[in-house]
Amino acid sequence: MKKVQLAYGKGSISIEVPQRAVVVEPQHLESLKDEKAAVISALRQPVGTPPLKEMVKATDRVAIVISDITRPTPNHKLVPWLIEELSHVPKENFVVINGLGSHRHNTREELISMLGQEVVDTIQVINHEAFDDEQLVHVGRNSYGSEVYLNKTYVEADFKIVTGFIEPHFFAGFSGGPKGINPGIVGIKTIQDFHNAEMIGNPKSTWGVIEGNGVQDAATQNCLMAKPEFMLNVTLNGDKEITNVFAGDVIEAHRVGCAFVKSHSMVAVDNAFDIVITTNAGYPLDQNLYQTVKGMSAGAQIVKEGGSIISVAECSDGLPSHGNFGPILKMRNTPQDLLDMINDPSFSMFDQWEAQALAMIQVKADCYLYSSLDKETVVDCMLHPVESIEKTLADLIKKYGPDASIAVLPLGPLVVPYVAK
Repeated sequence: MKKVQLAYGKGSISIEVPQRAVVVEPQHLESLKDEKAAVISALRQPVGTPPLKEMVKATDRVAIVISDITRPTPNHKLVPWLIEELSHVPKENFVVINGLGSHRHNTREELISMLGQEVVDTIQVINHEAFDDEQLVHVGRNSYGSEVYLNKTYVEADFKIVTGFIEPHFFAGFSGGPKGINPGIVGIKTIQDFHNAEMIGNPKSTWGVIEGNGVQDAATQNCLMAKPEFMLNVTLNGDKEITNVFAGDVIEAHRVGCAFVKSHSMVAVDNAFDIVITTNAGYPLDQNLYQTVKGMSAGAQIVKEGGSIISVAECSDGLPSHGNFGPILKMRNTPQDLLDMINDPSFSMFDQWEAQALAMIQVKADCYLYSSLDKETVVDCMLHPVESIEKTLADLIKKYGPDASIAVLPLGPLVVPYVAK
């Protein structure tokens, strides 16, 4: 037996697995020796644009779009450094827009944890309002026929900056770049169109794919309508430290970042496995079951048909309690019935995309969950509750036989495994 540390909440859980278990981790990248210097250098030598400071006038109203609390983007570093680089702009000219998409508002205390006390006390910070038509502006229609509505405060700004971090994404290919705008600060109708059942079900809407990925293409089209003048994205290691910085044009700089991420986070394995143990990379990504689908999806890439996935995620924020994710999961009694309902063109509810993604995994494999959720809630989601990871693993080894193949993803979706062809 050997010990493996699984990311869980703000800490980790140690488990013992058979010696033969394959542990799949991303290539570890050291943090930048001087993160601030690297960010400032990227702002002054960007990809596809002039240096940031040269682009912004002192009289400009500057909007900075950030990721919400469910993302590990180091907003508390990036935002102060951006403001410092733009020191010729009065602080009252800045507005920080928390790109919630359809997520719940973040509280003042959460915003302080995300941005730091000084930013919250001295800069206007607002939560995006995807459900309030009065806070949205219609800016056009994309080639998929989707009407694009954007945050009004953002549209009215003179200079627009979008921030974020880049990692593989389970249906957009990669996070960051255009996704900071869409779904970050678009209206709920635009979000629903962006996550429609046909797009989510397309085989090219998957980890690490940009070309031919309709989800990424729609995000890009919507982002170009939003016309952000500048992007600042970073990459992170398993310790949430900055490993690289990408700044400049939102498309060009993002593509450079995606290539960097793909080179160290996509890992080939020789075969699919009977049992896969995965996480959601700990806090903040494992705050709720909705986000935990990402880690499950990473595991699903290398599990056999009829295999089992054990997901380890704290889910301290529940399913969550807001939104339609939980209610949708209760609308049918089997994953296949749920997929059939969602794939019916007459069905449309926000959050259906995450329920669809989960059901697609559940159709392929039996899904187990170790979390802080109560058993009834887990069962209602058509998942098997786990009290002991090691006991569940032992039971599954009995099910699949003494030579059952096992893989472990200690950092969940921070690595994207695939079966070598």
